[in-house]
Amino acid sequence: MKYLITTICLMFVGLSLSHAQPKHFDADNLSVKLTLVSTDYQHKTSEFLFEIANNGKQTFPADGWTIYFNSNISKYESPELKFERINGDFDKFYPTDKFNAIAAGSSIQIRLKTNREMDNFTEIPSGFYIVWNDEPEKGYNLKFESKYLPIVQAKNLVVAAADFTKNTVVKDISETKLTKIFPTPQNYTETSASYTITPSTVIFTDKAFENEANLFASDLESLLEKLVVKTNETGKGIVLEKNASVSKEGYKLSVTNDHIKIIASTPAGAFYALQSLKTLIDPKAWQTKQASLLIKGVDVIDQPRFGFRGFMMDVARNFQNKQQVLKVLDVLSLYKMNVLHFHLNDDEGWRVEIPTLPELTEVGSNRGQTTNDKKNLVPSYGSGAQTGLLTGSGYYSKADFIEILKYATARHITVIPEIETPGHARAAIKSMDARYERLMKEGKKEEAERFLLRDLNDKSTYRSVQNWSDNVIDVALPSTYTFLETVVDDLVKMYAEAGAPLQTIHFGGDEVPRGVWEKSPAVLALMKQNESVKSIDDLWYYYFDRINSLLKQRNLYLSGWEEIGMRKVRTEAGMYYIANPDFANENFHTDVWNNVPGTGNEDLAYRLANAGYKVVLTCVTNFYLDLAYNKNFDEIGQNWGGYVDINKPFDFIPFDYLKNMKEDDRGNPLNRAIIKGKVPLTETGKQNIIGIQAPLWSEVIKSKERFEYLLFPKLLGVAERAWSKDPEWATENDAPKAEQLYNQAWNEFVNIMGKRELPRLNYYAGGFQYRIPTAGAITKNGKVEANVQIPGLIIRYTTDGTEPTSQSKIYSAPITLKKSVILKVFNSEGRSGNSLKIE
Repeated sequence: MKYLITTICLMFVGLSLSHAQPKHFDADNLSVKLTLVSTDYQHKTSEFLFEIANNGKQTFPADGWTIYFNSNISKYESPELKFERINGDFDKFYPTDKFNAIAAGSSIQIRLKTNREMDNFTEIPSGFYIVWNDEPEKGYNLKFESKYLPIVQAKNLVVAAADFTKNTVVKDISETKLTKIFPTPQNYTETSASYTITPSTVIFTDKAFENEANLFASDLESLLEKLVVKTNETGKGIVLEKNASVSKEGYKLSVTNDHIKIIASTPAGAFYALQSLKTLIDPKAWQTKQASLLIKGVDVIDQPRFGFRGFMMDVARNFQNKQQVLKVLDVLSLYKMNVLHFHLNDDEGWRVEIPTLPELTEVGSNRGQTTNDKKNLVPSYGSGAQTGLLTGSGYYSKADFIEILKYATARHITVIPEIETPGHARAAIKSMDARYERLMKEGKKEEAERFLLRDLNDKSTYRSVQNWSDNVIDVALPSTYTFLETVVDDLVKMYAEAGAPLQTIHFGGDEVPRGVWEKSPAVLALMKQNESVKSIDDLWYYYFDRINSLLKQRNLYLSGWEEIGMRKVRTEAGMYYIANPDFANENFHTDVWNNVPGTGNEDLAYRLANAGYKVVLTCVTNFYLDLAYNKNFDEIGQNWGGYVDINKPFDFIPFDYLKNMKEDDRGNPLNRAIIKGKVPLTETGKQNIIGIQAPLWSEVIKSKERFEYLLFPKLLGVAERAWSKDPEWATENDAPKAEQLYNQAWNEFVNIMGKRELPRLNYYAGGFQYRIPTAGAITKNGKVEANVQIPGLIIRYTTDGTEPTSQSKIYSAPITLKKSVILKVFNSEGRSGNSLKIE
């Protein structure tokens, strides 16, 4: 019996060991590398060397496999490999009969010709994984490396030379002469007084401001101690006083030798005064515990220019966890931003739990290998074969979302949830398809159809801007509105549980492609039944009229992208858009992004505002933080709408942004004739401009470090323009004088950034990995001259071909160029930006 048991055990061990061995070639022993060989910006082509390396001891087979990846390139040419676009940016290739097996320890190189130029490294294909043809639901991520040859160095040197010229206007300003509160207050005076905050300092507050006082005391706990807060008592210390004469979000702040006094009429005003007090603290104090905090004397009277000061956070394309959202809320509140526009769903992901519809997160929040999207969505943006590992997967549970809402509300930040519809909705559509299939198997046909988002018999064909062929909700289906009502009601309940204000829900409304709905039986039936729907175009107005009614019934108003306020006009000469008169008085809030030069929409924000729509200026040319800082190949970001460096939001003139538009969508000097004759903003229109918003779309954001790199320091320019009054240069009509005033203001701004706000961001809320700019540089008379965009940062260099470190020589004078000079900019903590090599 003992022998029998031993034999059985050995048999099971043998089975286990056999199962542990890979059925096919072990993917861990396979690696791929893409080397950019050439890129032609004029003809929009690129060539790569694609290397497949067999690092194992077995031969890699010539067939029986498919490699999947993500790419924004639509065409590849190679005799050895056959490429196919699946959907969105999801591609695959498999071997042709010209592909040969790869022996152990060997590799092959295949030349790939493509139909797209590469503007920066984030556009290079990514997310490679292999699937064996006989196991189509299993994928194995591959080791991947990308390289680019010196062909891009010439491009980087052109950018560096342009930056050098721009940076020549920047001069060092002593920190003692800089404004100590950021964003710039309306009225600010420094005095000779000072006050020292110690652990024994007491906060005396009106009862109405108790929450704000306690939050401030908690904020100081990390660098001092938690101060005692007393309500309805008087004394010397930090005094918060209520006075109805102060504007809604405004405040008065005075720092004298024996107290700090804040006067406000609302909790929001008191909160912003306390944020100003925090920026008066020495930036380096946030690094570690302090014995005391010296606050320089000031007299300040301040209020925001706009009531809507927003940041749009896209967590659908790539996810950021709850901790990162809370960190973002911390820094938004410091800089007096008061709206978090939360982009919670898109084609590539659904990120918030809707308790009534669990499939939205069970299916729609995960990306990984699939042949049918029944358990998860296909990979996008390099998210790979496995679910749950990278930023392609993730969601906020109900508890997470409520915590975020509470955290934001305490900091006077309104969270606007965006439920993107009817386009950009693939994650929702596929999730409800999975629900439908499950319930049909259970024999529950009526329940299965209750939340369907597509007509199962629709034969329409289309491709969205992002190349999806199945991402648009059918607006003729009654089940669509049952779904949307359910999502809205679950959101309303979560806001109520959190005690958070909810006045609007953003329903997206952008980029619905041509071809949609044309062959939907549900749409054709609706057009027969409803006289107002005479064409496919009319479905748009039908849909948003119903959404508007849905929200009104819940005492909410509709927000959306600009398209919700636009109407198509078709003539023999073609089609164009006007402001839709049907909804002009319905309190639609439109985020107007399209002011791209050359599109005819440069003045769209003003046309909608003049027509009666509430407008949030979300202009791509100045506020799309996901656009690359410049044309340097090493920069993260997109460039379809141009380039956005920190100067772009700072340059913006809200009521006359065409006046200061300087570049086209390729980052080249603008032909001013393009904007000649555009519609100006009327006095009535000015009343409808409710604020400014900066989106950070996340297609290229595959880590929190990338997120923070694109967020800062750009967001500082957004905060300045949203809060502070128009600077003198913005209203000056004499061009030479305006330029002089601008250079002076810009100089002060970058000095404040480099000497006060970036040092603060090294530590505040745990510290941010903000972008450190690449050095500007030129070669002149055999010497390299360099400068930096932001004073307070340090240029270091090497001449021996090695990468500069925080111990390398500091640049102080032109460097004789022998073989090479490598420049790198460092902050005070020794962290660096991208290097620049000059040979």
